[in-house]
Amino acid sequence: MAVKKASSKKAAAKAKTAAKPKRASAVQKKYTKTEILNEIAQNTELSKKQVSAVLDELGNVIERHIRKRAVGEFTLPGLLKIKSVVRPARPARKNVPNPFKPGETMDIPRKPATTRVKVLPLKKLKEFAQ
Repeated sequence: MAVKKASSKKAAAKAKTAAKPKRASAVQKKYTKTEILNEIAQNTELSKKQVSAVLDELGNVIERHIRKRAVGEFTLPGLLKIKSVVRPARPARKNVPNPFKPGETMDIPRKPATTRVKVLPLKKLKEFAQ
């Protein structure tokens, strides 16, 4: 009976190691677009054209979420959130003290309202950096 228990323990240990996903090694050099496409195509067994089409469509979907009169927010689940943030216009100001030359005043021109894109990391992406 002791032999059977030992073999079942080994089988259970093998099952546990097989269930864990294989950790890939850290990348030492920044990938170009072509290298990214090659890596994804190799790991997913898709063609480079298919991977390129998926990434292009992802870009289109993000654009449709972020553009004017759209939702203004796109979430890639677990990884990141992309938001469009409207910064209000700033009025012109006159006779403001110059921080670089004490005693002098300066005029600050007005700034129009702008829309900025903000990319926020989510939990999974933050864990990758640790």
